[in-house]
Amino acid sequence: MKDFLKINPADNVAVAISPLSAGTTVNVDGDEITLVADIPAGHKFALREIAEGENVIKYGFPIGHARHAVKKGAFLDHNDIKTNLEGQLDYSDISIDNPSPEAPGAALKGAEATFMGYERPDGQVGIRNEIWVIPTVGCVNGIAKQIVDRLNAETKAEGVDGIFAFPHNYGCSQLGDDHENTKKILRDMVLHPNAGGILVIGLGCENNQPKVFEEFCGDYDRNRVKFMVCQEVEGDEVEAGLEILRSLYEQARTFERTQQPASKLRIGLKCGGSDGFSGITANPLLGEFSDWLCEQQGGTTVLTEVPEMFGAETILMRRCADDKLLGETVSLINNFKEYFLSHGEPVGENPSPGNKAGGISTLEEKALGCTQKSGKSPVFGVMEYGERIHNHGLNLLSAPGNDLVASTALAAAGCQMVLFTTGRGTPFGTFVPTMKVSTNSGLAQRKPTWIDFNAGRLAEDSTMADVLADFVAYVLKVASGEQVNSEKSGIHEISIFKNGVTL
Repeated sequence: MKDFLKINPADNVAVAISPLSAGTTVNVDGDEITLVADIPAGHKFALREIAEGENVIKYGFPIGHARHAVKKGAFLDHNDIKTNLEGQLDYSDISIDNPSPEAPGAALKGAEATFMGYERPDGQVGIRNEIWVIPTVGCVNGIAKQIVDRLNAETKAEGVDGIFAFPHNYGCSQLGDDHENTKKILRDMVLHPNAGGILVIGLGCENNQPKVFEEFCGDYDRNRVKFMVCQEVEGDEVEAGLEILRSLYEQARTFERTQQPASKLRIGLKCGGSDGFSGITANPLLGEFSDWLCEQQGGTTVLTEVPEMFGAETILMRRCADDKLLGETVSLINNFKEYFLSHGEPVGENPSPGNKAGGISTLEEKALGCTQKSGKSPVFGVMEYGERIHNHGLNLLSAPGNDLVASTALAAAGCQMVLFTTGRGTPFGTFVPTMKVSTNSGLAQRKPTWIDFNAGRLAEDSTMADVLADFVAYVLKVASGEQVNSEKSGIHEISIFKNGVTL
């Protein structure tokens, strides 16, 4: 196992794989470098003298500039590097690399992978067969919980993959985009294939009027989705809701897993609590997986966290399949920058304290590691927040970096599973299986009830080919019903993006 890694030949910093002590001499490309400070694992040290104002290069790209002169062998963190990020740009000098890319899965390479999933009447395929209770408004969260608790007590969820309520704070006293965002995310849940039965519960007087929302859902499966308005129920609304849910439960139990091609998989790509290993181990692993699923199997992946594309956005722009998608990606980036600026917040205000402690100094550094989750495939789709997937292959989705909000948005887009890389660890899960992939082996050992797959092996003696093969096999097992840790812990949550006024 190496003690350090120079990621790109153009880099003027390297990353410590294990802690390195001051006075240690390392050989980098034939150059002897004596470290002048202790370097924690995941953090950077200078490969040469770096002048004040000079760009610090990692992954072959600038991650900011030096706040002061940096000695050869010195430790660098957020105190030493300042972001280069600005406000909106026109990106008029950006052109796409391949204007006529091959369609996703056009030429199946190797054996077609399969999983055992639930095919729905509309042709979508779910990887879970759960019963969901979705409130249109936060006022009926308690009613939803009572109904779910009652049915769980009666049935122990035998014959289905779980019975869950999804409380949230919204659906009333919202205006404009906030109101629309709530409607979109809840509609997307109603249309999601991971549920075998859905009961939508409204109050009756909320802004998100149940009848209007039902129309907003469009051509939904009326056998699998039912609505109840509490103010219109005579007597006990819990008992009335329970009666509806019992019938949905009995119907859901009739669905069976059948063999499905991997082209039916839609997988969300997310990272959070990153560290200096994220861009070296777990994120490149997800990139390799994304390329395998999209290019070799004809499946779909979705990358989000737009603020964490800042500083690496031109890489994604050049990979767009056509000029229309390039324009949409430019808008995706600039619209989110405008969101920051409209609130008086700097575009480069990131990373979080945990990211900094893990070895990430600027938003550009996080972005260059973050975007590796998308691999090298062309971009075939760009989606607004709350929009559902309509293109196979790699898609970009507008959503913030916040873990719960972004993961909810990925699931709402139609992803049956979210792959979540982390160097710090987190227990949460959104309303679809949320697989935690550790960037380092230490985290996997400390938090075995959080971490589902250890990509830290890539910093040790395992090859990418071997780890990827294990990872693909595990993802297919989870798609076929094996639970991830957040599911085993009973964690199923949603969080909806909010921007405006609450009345």
